[in-house]
Amino acid sequence: MTLPLHGVKVVDLSTLLPGPLCTLLMAEAGADVIKIERPAGGDEMRSYVPKAGPDSVNFGMLNRGKRSTALDLKTEGGHAAALALIAQADVLVEQFRPGVMTRLGLGYDEVAARNPRIIYCSITGYGQNGPKADTAAHDINYLAETGMLALSAGSDGAPVLPPALIADIAGGTYPAIMNILLALRQRDLTGHGCQLDISMAEGLFTFMYWAMGQGTTGNGWPKAGAELVTGGTARYQIYRTSDDRYLAAAPLEERFWRNFTRVIGAPELASTDGLDPAVKERVAGLIASQTANVWVERFAGVDACTVRVIELEEALAEPHFVQRGLFDRKVRMPGGDIIAALPVPIADAMRVDAEVRDGPALGASLPGFVPDV
Repeated sequence: MTLPLHGVKVVDLSTLLPGPLCTLLMAEAGADVIKIERPAGGDEMRSYVPKAGPDSVNFGMLNRGKRSTALDLKTEGGHAAALALIAQADVLVEQFRPGVMTRLGLGYDEVAARNPRIIYCSITGYGQNGPKADTAAHDINYLAETGMLALSAGSDGAPVLPPALIADIAGGTYPAIMNILLALRQRDLTGHGCQLDISMAEGLFTFMYWAMGQGTTGNGWPKAGAELVTGGTARYQIYRTSDDRYLAAAPLEERFWRNFTRVIGAPELASTDGLDPAVKERVAGLIASQTANVWVERFAGVDACTVRVIELEEALAEPHFVQRGLFDRKVRMPGGDIIAALPVPIADAMRVDAEVRDGPALGASLPGFVPDV
């Protein structure tokens, strides 16, 4: 089977999460991805814990199926070798601060002069220009500065720290891979490459469509704990059970709400919209009267969009995901350890079929290419 990115060569100058996950998606779809890493230590993610052998588990999961070469881009030999690889590439992915690649002599203009067909993807926090372009930040900073964090709140009203790196993946990786694929298609039509300016912060506004729509049309700016998806209704809530576990309930539609109120023993609430604080308090009290397992049994087979909140360890053993083979693929680490591969949103028909693929050892030689060390 010919994979969709078969024959596409990618040079990956990124580190940590957004860029490496983007190029992982391309590698899984058949692209030949070459990581250019620092000779001393390589990608910073290699040093993270936990480790499996000499390298981080995180690094292995994010770099399955890629190749690695070690180049000092500040030396004449390293720069020349990198430029030689880029000249043969279809895609370049980098996530330095704006201006760094130009100072290294590898900016878009320099690269495009050698390879006008290159898709040059730059991932940064705030984009290549603007007042915040050079500001150092991490995921939570982007969430804070785009209004998303303010709409999350705990019982004390303070914003809640998300357990996922939303800006890195949803604002960085996914827009990057989407635009790279669009640019490759555009190149098919025009014969020319382009530069892609991906801002992780800007990518978050897409997720705030409902909040922007509400606020910008004069319907009041949304508040934490007061809106449909921020805790303002009994129909979209996390409820504590008698054994201090939790149910995630989302019976938004009328038919689901009717089923939900019947199961909890309060059918009279079916005629309410769930917005009254008294209704939320009544439902919370009923849910708190039984254990989580009792509710799981009562909701079994009922269309009420209500489930138990489970730990990640339980989720990895959930029969549905296991039966669908979500965790079948593996990574062979440089030291020989075999770890689980990262599930990625690529259809099996579009993905490399190999169950086990290697995580690259730092500086592994490329056929016909002698890296600068």
